[in-house]
Amino acid sequence: MDAAFRRYRIMSFVTGTTLLTLFAALLLHQVDLSLWKHLSIVVRIDGIAHGIVMYPLYMIASFQMVLKFRLPLALLLLMLIAGFLPGVAFYLEHRLRLKLYPQGLPK
Repeated sequence: MDAAFRRYRIMSFVTGTTLLTLFAALLLHQVDLSLWKHLSIVVRIDGIAHGIVMYPLYMIASFQMVLKFRLPLALLLLMLIAGFLPGVAFYLEHRLRLKLYPQGLPK
């Protein structure tokens, strides 16, 4: 497996996971406002982790993928949007894996 794809795959999972946990915490806050005392620290840490650390690394990995595999720029735009929509990063990574490695991932 190519190193650029490996970096993109790792960052896709990490960024997607932090975004999903942030989304779930904010959704729980909307459902029950008394949970905010307990969830505020999770939202702060997860929000900083996703927005300041993980998403910029995900962007760099996406740019490297597009340059390495000569993917269309429209796909880069989809990759960057996937970092903002919960769950989409997992789906896009799966579709790219099927497109780039149709026989399966090399060992």
